[in-house]
Amino acid sequence: MTDEQTRGAAPTANTPSVPDPGVVVGERRQLVNLAYRLLGSLAEAEDAVQETYARWYALSRRQQEAIASPGAWLTTVAGRVCLDLLGSARARRERYVGEWLPEPLPDRGEWVGGPVGGGPADPADWVTVDESVTMAFLVVLEAMTPAERVAFILHDVFRYPFPEVAGIVGRTPAACRQLASSARRRIRAAQAPATPTGAQAGLVRNFKQAWEARDIAALVGLLAPDATMTADGGGLAGAALRPVVGGERIARYLVHFADRAPGLTLLERTVNGRPGLVARLGDRTATVAAFDLADGRITRIWAVRNPAKLRPWTDREAEREPEHEPAREPEREPHGR
Repeated sequence: MTDEQTRGAAPTANTPSVPDPGVVVGERRQLVNLAYRLLGSLAEAEDAVQETYARWYALSRRQQEAIASPGAWLTTVAGRVCLDLLGSARARRERYVGEWLPEPLPDRGEWVGGPVGGGPADPADWVTVDESVTMAFLVVLEAMTPAERVAFILHDVFRYPFPEVAGIVGRTPAACRQLASSARRRIRAAQAPATPTGAQAGLVRNFKQAWEARDIAALVGLLAPDATMTADGGGLAGAALRPVVGGERIARYLVHFADRAPGLTLLERTVNGRPGLVARLGDRTATVAAFDLADGRITRIWAVRNPAKLRPWTDREAEREPEHEPAREPEREPHGR
């Protein structure tokens, strides 16, 4: 057997037992949670989990019977699949048009409205929302090496002991401990003081209203002077290819964006577990925006416009009744970009 096949295998027993198919399938939620945090993409997470199960079902019955813990085996394989994907993703993202951002995660329990649909319809419904899926957290993970990211997520988020992490990453337990420690320092260095969800919801709502009113002064007042907005358009025409820096520049950019999109509707939605905004044009989700705050002002905006990353949002919004009127077109002074 290969190393993957023997991991989790029990010592030879007189009566081999066939793993319960329900137990094997029941690991799917855990695997999707792991893969999304490792890859920052729902689509890639689903592919990784599918590949993991494909390898399980490719085993012979005898090989499956020899595996004492199917869950441990599946996690090991999923971790290795994700590690390989992270390595190849670096090369792909170097060729990516503009900035690359993690795929935004919808939430079934909205802070405005309520859950959409009845049961799990896509990988997003399987992801447990906590601080390890906020956009700010995932963006920091993107700056790590693949080995750092895998070691940190497995140990610090999923509480796997370092000897098990070592078997997945292909390093010694001591090396994995160092990798996780390095990743932890990166997280601490980038982490802003936590803002209560209610306070963030109020600030995002005020931001939405100022954006709808095309009120540049109000937008500037809600943004930190050195705020940064990063847009991921994936080559979409009109998407900013580089971060927009400075509160006033961001405000003018957003008003210019709204002016070019008459009928733009802004909706308050949970994005990766935190209050955010969804901009829609007709039945299409145009942008999903996540926010980071400090000292009562918005410091970071991550705006995902790549249509390939917004499919779950378009599907979900289509199930909801309209909640807001389109953004107003009040009389206003001429402005520049």
